[in-house]
Amino acid sequence: MTEPEEISTSEDLVDRVAAIDVAKATGMVCMRLPHASRPGRRVQEVWNVAATTNAILELGDRLVCQGVTRVVMESTGSYWKPFFVLLEARGLECWLVNARDVKNVPGRPKTDRLDAVWLAKLTERGMLRPSFVPPKPVRQLRDLTRTRTVLLQERTRHKQRIEKILEDAQIKLSTVVTDIFGVSGRAMLEALIAGERNPRTLAELSRGRMNAKRPRLIEAFTGGFEDHHGFLCRTLLDTVDHLTAQVDRLTERITAAIEGLPGPDGEPGLGPSLVQRLDAIPGIGPTAAQILLAELGPDMRVFPTADHLAAWAKLTPRTVQSGASNASRPTGKGNPWLKGALGEIALAASHSDSFLGARYKRLVKRRGKPKALVAVARSILVIVWHLTNDPDAVYTDLGADYHQRLIDPARRTRDLVRQLKALGHDVTLAPTA
Repeated sequence: MTEPEEISTSEDLVDRVAAIDVAKATGMVCMRLPHASRPGRRVQEVWNVAATTNAILELGDRLVCQGVTRVVMESTGSYWKPFFVLLEARGLECWLVNARDVKNVPGRPKTDRLDAVWLAKLTERGMLRPSFVPPKPVRQLRDLTRTRTVLLQERTRHKQRIEKILEDAQIKLSTVVTDIFGVSGRAMLEALIAGERNPRTLAELSRGRMNAKRPRLIEAFTGGFEDHHGFLCRTLLDTVDHLTAQVDRLTERITAAIEGLPGPDGEPGLGPSLVQRLDAIPGIGPTAAQILLAELGPDMRVFPTADHLAAWAKLTPRTVQSGASNASRPTGKGNPWLKGALGEIALAASHSDSFLGARYKRLVKRRGKPKALVAVARSILVIVWHLTNDPDAVYTDLGADYHQRLIDPARRTRDLVRQLKALGHDVTLAPTA
């Protein structure tokens, strides 16, 4: 038998709470307070509030006057942001909770009023946990990095459309040129759009090492490219150039935002140094480091340990036990922007000659590629936590041969000899010169 555990719940109970069931145009507010003359009883008030600035500010004043100490709202799209920001500016403690944690009891009617009451009851009993909402500078940095990611994805889609148009015109440029939007490829595309149809003339626009591919380029440019294809390519190329200019503007704005990003104690100027230290991790470049900083923020006190951060990012295996059954379940969705960046970082690190690359190669043999990449992504996130949590920490790679150095040669030799004898071989060992 296990020893009985003493648990204190007094600090989890909240006397004066308010909960808001957020919608696009309105918010259903439920306020629960102690009864003035009857101890142990509660007073509940439910009313509807418009989701406008003035109405929310009036709501904040009313809650402050009533002595409400905590306001909880469910994460509903982007509609929670006005309530959260404006009420937080009024000095109220605002909690944003995951919709999965506040589901109503099955079989009960579901209305906005009942949802607000249920949310308030969970709040006053301390049965909820807040989601991570970074401070305003980090939220603004998130907006910039996420917009840049969307524009980069859109630019990639337009480039793929151009390649499909070339395939439709029997121009096999992508089979010869690795990047058809590089210096040589762009020059060929511009000449092709301008009306040049001679394959030999187009192939002579190649530069550098691509000169050796001119015979193949002549064959690739032999097709049926017409003015119709040229018009479509011109339109898409102009869009690609426009998106590239927008991405460059966003990158400049992101760099400036990181330079002014305050640290955990309010001191400015820690952002660039943190990006530089994150850049030292295999697979992470300046762009990926900026995304990690925007999604996690510079203050790791929100996550007490690296395991807390990995669990929040849904990169920790989840075990579900019922009786004698003990099975693993999917890790969950987590932050899609963070997990997308970590996936690309892990894929790049898996091809590097480093400790992370060696870790991927060890795991992929017995766990498969997806699980090996998730494990590498978790290792990267743990490294990021330590570098962010300790301003003096510097990344030092353990080396691709780290696991080999841990092997005892004598023990390894005995294991191999034992395996060979089990297969019916007579083993004789001789030392090398």
